[in-house]
Amino acid sequence: MKRAGFTLIELMTVVAIIGLLAVIAIPKLTNLKGRAQLAAMKSDLRNLVTLQENYFAQNLKYAADLGTAFTVSAGNTMPIITLTGDGWTATMTSPSAGQICAVFMGSTPLNPATKEGAPACVKSGSVTVTQ
Repeated sequence: MKRAGFTLIELMTVVAIIGLLAVIAIPKLTNLKGRAQLAAMKSDLRNLVTLQENYFAQNLKYAADLGTAFTVSAGNTMPIITLTGDGWTATMTSPSAGQICAVFMGSTPLNPATKEGAPACVKSGSVTVTQ
């Protein structure tokens, strides 16, 4: 006797396996856009550090506004740059990712950044940004 097609048990097994894979994969993919936005904000702040240091090397001062020399990734807002006595601080916020990122140069740290020139991010509302 030649059998054509699949039995109901075989089909139900395949559907169950696909469902299990979906249950595992969907939570990992749900915050993918937020993680990409966070990576873009950190990258933009690293680029800002490089541009500020280049500006300082040429002008012996930091810039509060780099004009068209600095652009941010799509979906990001321009950082808020504040000059300090011996450097500068910058913060970026992303309502869509729910994150605040900061970076500083000089001796004035800015939460959540604790290491000079290294951007750091936290969820909005979990840190008070003070200068």
